[in-house]
Order: sequence, then structure tokens, then C-alpha cells
Amino acid sequence: MGWAIVAGVSETVSHTLDRIDFLKPLDATARAATARLCRWRRFHAGEQILGQQGDTRDVCFVAQGRVRVVNHSAWGREISFDDIPEGGMVGEMAAIDGGPRSASVVALDEDTLIAFLAPRPFLDLVAGHPELALAVMRRLSGIARRATDRIMELSTLGANNRVHAELLRLARICRRPDNTAVIQPIPVHSDIAARVSTTRETVARVLGDLTRDGLLEKRGNALVVRNLAQLEQMVEDVRGAL
Repeated sequence: MGWAIVAGVSETVSHTLDRIDFLKPLDATARAATARLCRWRRFHAGEQILGQQGDTRDVCFVAQGRVRVVNHSAWGREISFDDIPEGGMVGEMAAIDGGPRSASVVALDEDTLIAFLAPRPFLDLVAGHPELALAVMRRLSGIARRATDRIMELSTLGANNRVHAELLRLARICRRPDNTAVIQPIPVHSDIAARVSTTRETVARVLGDLTRDGLLEKRGNALVVRNLAQLEQMVEDVRGAL
């Protein structure tokens, strides 16, 4: 049994961490023991889960729903870093180094269920399982690599090319053997804009141009990249010319 906090009231509930990718190397008994150490809370879409510069150090497991890692400029402009799906984890950096949160985390879906694990149990868990320690190192390496790529793109690519690069990232996740990709649901223009530091109008114009050129096609609630290799070449040509 774990603890859930709903509307400020704690209640005993039965939740599991079986869907958390990071914890899959553990056996069912160890996952159940970890779940009992967690605080559980449900969030509505748009509700803040973690605050930038906050003093909490808990690690968050996304047991249900999706969350987004965001930051805001001094002028209030939202900058989106990543979307974490169900089964993901966020917040481990603060648990490891004890520093303040570097970004905020907000719920994307209604009824998002989060398991909060305090820093000490998290560190003990990692220290006691080498496969989890290796997974943490790989996660942090991935964060560093993505941050490096993003810095280079923001420093060297124009807004149009940054939209192309973000579209390529989304397409590679859902690549098909026939050189196409089906992105579903259709990305929200403001979400892409927040990721590549441009405006919704620019995103709409770039996607419209790609659609007129026959590279993109809208099918119901899906955006189809009709020639993934061509999109990859467009992005690489610009990067190679720098």
C-alpha cells in the first residue's frame, strides 16, 4: 500500500511501479517495496508538479499520463525541453547533486499519477543495484548530449531549420520501414515553437511549406512524413554547411 495525496488529503491506496521503465530490472518484490516508500499524487492537465528553483529533491515516476519539462524566460516565454511519457522518470538530478530544480515539470494529461520517491531511498536503491546505477549514467549522458545538440542548433540554425530538426526528431520516433513516419497526434504548433525558440506563426508557415512541397500530409489526427530520408537530408545539408 502507498500514500496518495488528492486535493490535499492523504489516503491509503494500492499503486504499483511495474510500468516504470527505469525500475524494470528489479523483481516484483523490490518494485513493490519501492512503491511503498513513495508518496502518490494525481494532477490535472496544466498543473505544476515540480517548480523551477524549488527546494524539493524527490524523484518523480510517471505512473500514469504524461508530463512536460519546461522553463520560462525573464519575459515569460515558455521553453519546452522534453515530454516524459507514462513509465518515465524525472527529477533525478536534484536527488543526486542536492541542487535546486533546473526546470519546472507540468502535467499534460488529466488524471496524471506521479509517485514521489525521496532522495535517500532513491540513492540507496541505485547504490544497491549496479544495473540501475548504469541506467542513471546513461540517462544523464543522454541529457548532456541532447543539451549539446540543442545549444548548437539554437546557436547556428535559423528558425526554419530548427523546425525541420524538431520535426525530424519527432518523425524518427515513429519511423516506418517504408521511409515514412506517422506522428500522432499532430504536434501542437505552440509546443514545437517552445522547443525550438520561435513563434507559432513560424512553425505554421514552415509546416505549410513542407505540406505544399509534398513532404508532409495531414491524415485525420496524424501528420505523415512521406519521405523521411528527404527530411533527414534537408537537416544534414544545413548542418554540414555550417
